[in-house]
Amino acid sequence: MSARGTMSVAAVECLKIASQLKARLLLAACVAGPVVCAAVIHVQSAVPSDTLFGRAARDSGFALALLILGFAGLWVLPVLASVVAGDVFAADDRYGTWKTILTRSRNRADVFGGKVLAAGAFALVAIAALAASSVSAGVLLIGSQPLIDVSGVLRPWPEAFSRVALAWLSIVPPTLALTSVAVLLSIVTRSSAAGIGLPVLAALTMQLSTLVDGPETLRRLLITSAFAAWHGLLAEPQYYRPLVDAAIVSAAYVVVCLSVGYGVMRKRDIGG
Repeated sequence: MSARGTMSVAAVECLKIASQLKARLLLAACVAGPVVCAAVIHVQSAVPSDTLFGRAARDSGFALALLILGFAGLWVLPVLASVVAGDVFAADDRYGTWKTILTRSRNRADVFGGKVLAAGAFALVAIAALAASSVSAGVLLIGSQPLIDVSGVLRPWPEAFSRVALAWLSIVPPTLALTSVAVLLSIVTRSSAAGIGLPVLAALTMQLSTLVDGPETLRRLLITSAFAAWHGLLAEPQYYRPLVDAAIVSAAYVVVCLSVGYGVMRKRDIGG
């Protein structure tokens, strides 16, 4: 794998992703969704009081951003991770374009690395758009009032902003882990539907399994458990063990999925 070849493939793949309607619509939804949510909560009297930070969503824009983060971890982030990654390899199987992109100057390693980088880049851009829109909509429509954390401590806006930003940053590892799962399924199944749908289904199954009593160690091995690791940042004193566990588990998923995916791609008969 050469750095130049990988980056060249990644640049081409990013251009292809940018031209896709589904990618544009998803990014637009990441920007517009939090604004709509903030507007609805701002004008209505009822709040989602049964969710974390839901009761304070009308009192602080930072609480609203955390409310959206909690919802995104349940339903939105698996889609953001899969919608491009699950199709990035399968699309070439569907259109029969492998022979045109695998050349002497662009081998399988370069193509694999470039496609993975492009899929990961889209996931990061989507997270950034969702996070920026959530915080901006909350501050502009609700306000930058101090945030009451899960321990009942009042956090002034500079501290609240930094902790909210770190909370959003903490979801990057598990999102990239799900992206890697989608990449693997895209390669193995050669199906965009499976590459996109199965990771989302797996994430929902993991979410449901956390509602059932079971060993705590097993829960920490689930990718979706990492989406709630940020709770320790909003407590007093702060605790970081869930964040460390989430980073380790997410890294393990990335390494295993990409290694297996590359192994399958390297041995595949592209002409078949």
